[in-house]
Amino acid sequence: MTVQEPVSGFAVAVVREDGRWRCSAMDRTALTGLDASITALRELRSTGAVFGMCNVDDEFFVLIRPVPGGVDLLLSDAAAALDYDIAADVLDLLRVEPPDEDDEEVWPEGNLAVLSDLGLPEGELLVIIEEVDLYPDEQLVMIAQRCGFGDDFEKLLEKLEQ
Repeated sequence: MTVQEPVSGFAVAVVREDGRWRCSAMDRTALTGLDASITALRELRSTGAVFGMCNVDDEFFVLIRPVPGGVDLLLSDAAAALDYDIAADVLDLLRVEPPDEDDEEVWPEGNLAVLSDLGLPEGELLVIIEEVDLYPDEQLVMIAQRCGFGDDFEKLLEKLEQ
């Protein structure tokens, strides 16, 4: 059902504290299981916003935002749950059934308003997700730009590609 070998991509922790954004790479285990991502983000103590952005195999992305008493999640493509553990974990936590294997449509699952308080309304996030001609890393760059940390995010991605 799910991919067991290591997956490519990146996981980035984003923190906003005292009006400043900070992006840092998360451990690669964040790409394979949701628990590792949530734990790593919860360990980033901050009085401001903390969330994670994961690009998994250039197939889909996951936004993870710990909140008091739980976690807000957004999976860009629900069908990814058929092939990837982290996507299946997201649907499991959201209590959503994975789509049928025959389903070829791309649709997100989770909280589209996950970043609305940071400048990205759910309608705009949906437009970004529905840009199927873009790779997930390109979509995440658009999200970062819209929220105001695009430059820091792109600098980190350049470092990660080296």
